[in-house]
Amino acid sequence: MNTLLSESASPQPGSGGNVSPGQALTIRGGRPLTGRVEVKGAKNLATKAMVAALLGGTESVLRDVPDISDVHVVRSLLEVHGVTVEDDGEGVLRLDPSGAVSAHFEEIDAHAGASRIPILFCGPLLHLLGQAFIPDLGGCRIGDRPIDFHLDALRAFGATVEKLPSGIRLSAPAEGLTGADIELPYPSVGATEQVLLTAVRAKGTTELRNAAIEPEIMDLIAVLQKMGAIISYEPNRVIFIEGVDSLRGYDHRCIFDRNEAASWACAALATDGDIFVGGAKQQEMLTFLNVFRKAGGDFDIAEDGIRFRRGGPLKPVVVETDVHPGFMTDWQQPLIVALTQAEGTSIVHETVYENRLGFTRALVQMGADIVVHPEGIASADRRVPRRELEQAAVINGPTPLHGADVVVPDLRGGYSYVIAALTAEGTSTVRNVDIIRRGYEKFLDKLTDVGADFDVVG
Repeated sequence: MNTLLSESASPQPGSGGNVSPGQALTIRGGRPLTGRVEVKGAKNLATKAMVAALLGGTESVLRDVPDISDVHVVRSLLEVHGVTVEDDGEGVLRLDPSGAVSAHFEEIDAHAGASRIPILFCGPLLHLLGQAFIPDLGGCRIGDRPIDFHLDALRAFGATVEKLPSGIRLSAPAEGLTGADIELPYPSVGATEQVLLTAVRAKGTTELRNAAIEPEIMDLIAVLQKMGAIISYEPNRVIFIEGVDSLRGYDHRCIFDRNEAASWACAALATDGDIFVGGAKQQEMLTFLNVFRKAGGDFDIAEDGIRFRRGGPLKPVVVETDVHPGFMTDWQQPLIVALTQAEGTSIVHETVYENRLGFTRALVQMGADIVVHPEGIASADRRVPRRELEQAAVINGPTPLHGADVVVPDLRGGYSYVIAALTAEGTSTVRNVDIIRRGYEKFLDKLTDVGADFDVVG
């Protein structure tokens, strides 16, 4: 019987809903996960669309918004800037920017917490108020996430950037921001979002080369187009934005969260379970589904979601993470847990973040045979260009996992620890689970829905 905290009460901004800081899960593993879970809007779209509402002259309506702590953080930041946010409790937010004002550093810093989302407020605030301030940025401890791409882009639009001990102050020239010719050194999702949110109101045309083209980016473009923006893109990662004088509010339903869908799929694969992920769609998950099938998984595509399960013994695979349309870095961590149960040697090349394989130390503690190569592994079969920061994990299996006491390091790694604990024989304690609520709505309720056996401690 699960000891489960109620999720019916509305969480405070940044609280993480049903999981509070310092809480842990005691998990009794060794049983397949079976059942149905529903995924709502993508964390990586909902939070950015909320920021986009600042650009509108009228109220915006955002639907299928997940009840996660990152959304609460953005809501708090919008509210300290004078935006009125109404939540109907069913995943629909109404955002009215008519009262937008400048916020004090202390307010921004208090509400931002560990989130990196404040950097995306810069473009809209520079258009709206002529100035913006962001505190030191936090985020998951998965490697350096320099904001130089963001700052260089804002400078290209004409913004003045002043670095202070407490953060960064930005100001727009008296005549406003102007369109720019920008080429990103790397197709960064965050920097692409920054350019989009800034260019739509800048005078003239912006050409962005080497842009990210993730589905969430395309959905953000759809949001901005609904608001009156003029944006076009080409297959070679080039996006053109023609600045307009004003924008209106939008009414938009978020794209589903493909990262959460992939996480539940990997949980089914690792535990030999059978999970139907409601709301998941094939098109946005093509690359993941191919790897899932190669690893021995099977799936059925339905109108309202995807059913995930094993199709036989798990098989080793070689995976290289990459920007879309490649295999997402957010997918490799839960997949690695499943690969510990595959017969043979798998290799996961992590090319996006330099420290994202650190979570495997806990899996080794639980009995996994994983060796991390801190400088990656060269191979004639590699398709993704090597990067100086890359690492590689070699996973030998199958290895039975056993219970352990582990501490969540980051969002996806934390979910992976939960999968490992559910796969393992015996009892595990997974600590610092509040981080998981940054990106997984009603996480504990969903664990209950698929038959997980756990207690909440603390």
